[in-house]
Amino acid sequence: MSQYSAPPSTRERIVVVAARLIQRQGYVGTGIKQIAQEAQATLGSVYHAFPGGKEAVAVAALQHGGKEFSWLLKDALRRAEDPAAAVEACAADLATGLRESGWTDGCPVTAAALETLGTDSEIQRVCREILRAWEDVVAEKLLGCGFAEADAREVATTVISALEGAEVTAQVNRSEEPLLAAGRQLARLIRTYQD
Repeated sequence: MSQYSAPPSTRERIVVVAARLIQRQGYVGTGIKQIAQEAQATLGSVYHAFPGGKEAVAVAALQHGGKEFSWLLKDALRRAEDPAAAVEACAADLATGLRESGWTDGCPVTAAALETLGTDSEIQRVCREILRAWEDVVAEKLLGCGFAEADAREVATTVISALEGAEVTAQVNRSEEPLLAAGRQLARLIRTYQD
């Protein structure tokens, strides 16, 4: 068995490129032709892989981005036994990543969700599912640290909401401080449940 993995398929390239573009430009600002060009794919192959067009590509891209953030979140939460320290570390990781991207690589889920508000679209459905999945990751950590179910769920919702909002604020201000401040305050909140 080879130690090398197969190169990504055309579909995988399209999804990864679309996720990055939506992350940087939003859903509305990302065109299907640009996705095809940057994925080194023909327009025909994009429509073959995604018969639903741009929305179908975006849904797959958001799911991909959602999984990537879920891995980052799980990794940050595993590194520290204390949930307060773990959430603060996650905020710091997000701040570092955002700064290193030149303030361009925000959350694709937030961008797409805001641009499609008021619609009953597949994009809104997927954004809801992704946000809930992230909340579940945080709630699982809190439950494992002895939080009551209701408290774990509410604090998890607060953590994800605060991090998402702080990330946008950090991008706008081109500063890590909004995320770092959110991390510190979320850690304080979590500690109130541990006393």
